[in-house]
Amino acid sequence: MKFFPSLLFASALAFSVQANETNNVEVLHWWTSGGEARSVDTLKEMMKREGHVWTDFAVAGRAGESAINTLRIRALSGNPPDAAQIKGPEIQEWGKLGFLATLDDVAKEQHWNELVPRRVSDFLKVDDHYVAVPFNIHRVNWLWANADVLKKAGVEPPKTLDEFFNAAEKIKAAGYIPLALGNEPWQEATLFELIALAILGTEDFHKAFIEQDSDALTSDKMRETLQVFRKMKQYTDVDSPGRNWSDTTSLVIDGKAAMQMMGDWAKGEFLAADKQAGKDFLCIPAPGTANQFSFNIDSFVFFKNGASETSESQKMLARLILEPEFQREFNLSKGSIPVRVDIDMQDFDLCAQESMQAFLRAAATDNLVASLSHNMAIGRASQFALFDVISRFFNDDNVDIDETMRHIRAAVLADKL
Repeated sequence: MKFFPSLLFASALAFSVQANETNNVEVLHWWTSGGEARSVDTLKEMMKREGHVWTDFAVAGRAGESAINTLRIRALSGNPPDAAQIKGPEIQEWGKLGFLATLDDVAKEQHWNELVPRRVSDFLKVDDHYVAVPFNIHRVNWLWANADVLKKAGVEPPKTLDEFFNAAEKIKAAGYIPLALGNEPWQEATLFELIALAILGTEDFHKAFIEQDSDALTSDKMRETLQVFRKMKQYTDVDSPGRNWSDTTSLVIDGKAAMQMMGDWAKGEFLAADKQAGKDFLCIPAPGTANQFSFNIDSFVFFKNGASETSESQKMLARLILEPEFQREFNLSKGSIPVRVDIDMQDFDLCAQESMQAFLRAAATDNLVASLSHNMAIGRASQFALFDVISRFFNDDNVDIDETMRHIRAAVLADKL
């Protein structure tokens, strides 16, 4: 755990919090635009109907970095919000410091153990006690394709990495960009993750990036992952530097590029452009990962207050988030799928329905995998270090593969040191 400066450890452990009004809950989050903001408004109204007041503390900023920095300042000064948007290993970090209230009574009441798969609930607990409530599941291992471009190039949607490279050659020869990719480090890391998932498989991926096993991080499979990753470069375009993910998706929408490997938030760009799933664009598993589900979860944690372990407003908010009504409304707006395994998907689009089917299959076969590139598998310090290593390797053919594997190992283990 490295996100608190060492000199602040003592104060972090010795914080005191003033009691809040029992019917008020202050919420820090970074959902400030589009469907996310509409979804938050829905939750506010649900809280209001139950007689509780939501005090909004929205902090805009890329990937929530500004919000997390604000949260650290508030918490270390002894004045954390009642609820905050946090995910992945950071939940464990805050929990181990003693900041977080337990939600076991709400979890028992709503049967969270039955509603949420174990691989997901593991990220919601500290010392086997629930301290976070999940909103949704994003599937990261998607390949999005322009159906017309594939048809013109005479190729079928690739199911394996070998099929991908065969298709990419034909697409390139037909005059299209085979793989749309912006060279932001997190986009490159997403591509690396999906290749690693295909080559390492679920078990070795988990050993390498969740268990942080040194042998798995420097294995022959990791070497192969890097070789395939570098090979992908020749199928991207020269204008990729600095291009964001949505502009990259537009290349596929506009028929300039054939494919993009990206999480299910890309779907919103196609739908906003009035494209129809299954007709204009295809959503298929990233090559070689059909049986796996790389997940990214949005979640809230609840901070202890001076009145009690958890206020009634905090409990009500946690309860409402996992109610079927909100699970449907939130995920229809955001483009993700419900985290509950019992939600009727009839009103969801084709890609979301396929995502839920894949989620249930992966849960049943223990093929749910925490996303490496989206703050789920490793902490932020490790993640940013890994992004740098992966980006340098991808963009510079002179960077040695053995040196890169050593740097990957060091980056992943950074949070352990």
